Amino acid sequence: MDRISPWALGATLYMPATRADIVDVICADKQPGLRSLVICLEDAVASTDVEHALQSLRAILTAIGPRVSRSSRSPLVFVRPRDSKMAALLNEWPEITAAHGFVVPKLSLATLGEWVRAVTNPDLLLMPTLETSDVYNPGAMGELGCALRSELGDRILALRIGGNDLMSCLGLRRNPATTLYQTPMGYVIPMLCGVLGAQGFALTAPVFEQLATPQLLAEELDLDIAHGLVGKTAIHPTQIAQIHDGFRVPLEDYNCAKLIVDGSAPAVFKHNDAMVEPATHYNWAINIIERVKWHGVKPAEAGIAEPVRLAEAVR
Repeated sequence: MDRISPWALGATLYMPATRADIVDVICADKQPGLRSLVICLEDAVASTDVEHALQSLRAILTAIGPRVSRSSRSPLVFVRPRDSKMAALLNEWPEITAAHGFVVPKLSLATLGEWVRAVTNPDLLLMPTLETSDVYNPGAMGELGCALRSELGDRILALRIGGNDLMSCLGLRRNPATTLYQTPMGYVIPMLCGVLGAQGFALTAPVFEQLATPQLLAEELDLDIAHGLVGKTAIHPTQIAQIHDGFRVPLEDYNCAKLIVDGSAPAVFKHNDAMVEPATHYNWAINIIERVKWHGVKPAEAGIAEPVRLAEAVR
């Protein structure tokens, strides 16, 4: 499988496998601009509907066909199995070639071995979700990161932070008037970005569950990006465009990144009244350039609404 950039995820929309319009979302551009979606068989499906959901999933995968034959405009498609036993079943389906991989629910060090044994198809990428109580333990996260790198290596596209489940571990729910960073997630997200980001993993941001406060979503997106998160789960299609707009790169950041990666750049130079040191800032610059490929650049002029699209992403 060609390597997929985690920046390709953008706003990720979760849809229950029982939804009747999933094929249209994937193949008929029903949700314009959608970059990735997860067909969910776990929390979004009642236990009484599991068999129906599996039948529906098989029909969806058959209808959309192998991922290599779909249009480059089609979103990335991931399946969220209920557990490792279901993943082992799906792993053997010929139709699974239509999906890019699995979202792994509630992964922990204790369950990692089950998932490694279940998902043996090397063409399936994995996005483990960090949403259990041990996520609050930096030591446990360090061990999990090492084990993930050892067992699954480059098959991990990104790690997803399950904010609502992590809040549930504490018997809490987000205050609708604040960002997630004004909750215990204000400790967890930076810790995960440090512990697991330093091991080379990309991480995505939790959902923003309010639809009536787009300005608060914008504030949370700014904090997500400041922590290096590469995408964000969307709870509704109306959030997709705003999330993608939030990931567009300021023009001056892009200009600075290009100067940093230029082989003729001096060891230290000034740009926009700030010191730039290419040896230190090189990784940041590479991330900025990759982000631009997928999300474009915010124009410098305040009156221009459309971003400057500098490159088309190749899947």
